Amino acid sequence: MLDGRNFVGIVLECGKTEGDADTIVFKNGRFRSTACDRYEYGDGAYTAKAVDGAVTFEAQTESPKYGKLIWRGVVRGRRLDGTLTMVRDGKTLGEKWLLAGEP
Repeated sequence: MLDGRNFVGIVLECGKTEGDADTIVFKNGRFRSTACDRYEYGDGAYTAKAVDGAVTFEAQTESPKYGKLIWRGVVRGRRLDGTLTMVRDGKTLGEKWLLAGEP
């Protein structure tokens, strides 16, 4: 449902209006965030399912230095809205928003 699609947008801290530019890539059953490349997060397998005309997804990416990111989101048409939860050593460190659209 999402494979082969890319979404260009921004990663924001909750409550902020400025953040990091990002491109979300769904390819070959894998999820990747280009904004996280500099922190050595790789790509990760994702799951997706159709719900009420939208597609929900979940993915997890990992960095050897920073821990895990748990991604959850929904795609409606060409718009992607999601969150990423930062987890290190089993502790939740925070959450950010992801707002993106298909070019």
